[in-house]
Amino acid sequence: MITCGIEIKGSEVILCLLSKQDGLFQIADCRQTRHTLSHSDSAESMRKFQFMLKKLFEDYKVERVAIRERPTKGKFAGASVGFKIEAAIQLIDTVQVDLFSGAKTKEILQHNPMPIPFKATGLRAFQEGAFTVAYVALSERTIEA
Repeated sequence: MITCGIEIKGSEVILCLLSKQDGLFQIADCRQTRHTLSHSDSAESMRKFQFMLKKLFEDYKVERVAIRERPTKGKFAGASVGFKIEAAIQLIDTVQVDLFSGAKTKEILQHNPMPIPFKATGLRAFQEGAFTVAYVALSERTIEA
């Protein structure tokens, strides 16, 4: 099962495709790891953005999407565009979408620490948040099982 980890920063989504088989994690190549929503006030641009993500999920056979949750208030609160993006992703009916708070992520990482440092993954530095949330989503299932 391929999981897509997503970190939303402003009007941009950062992606990381990760799967786990026989206890081993596999990082899948993705044709584009960053997507930006332009003209967030337009319903048409939201539809195109959502369609593009849905198509990407279908092309890579993504079954689950894990989104790094952003706070709704405070110093690190997410912007309105980010919440529109989050809603557009949650409304894609071909994948299971889960949100992971910072506290939940920390708890899962305590039980399942990453087997290798992030730098050893070969991913770009900006993908660390997306990779972490994908790893946590796949590790969560081993805790529940």
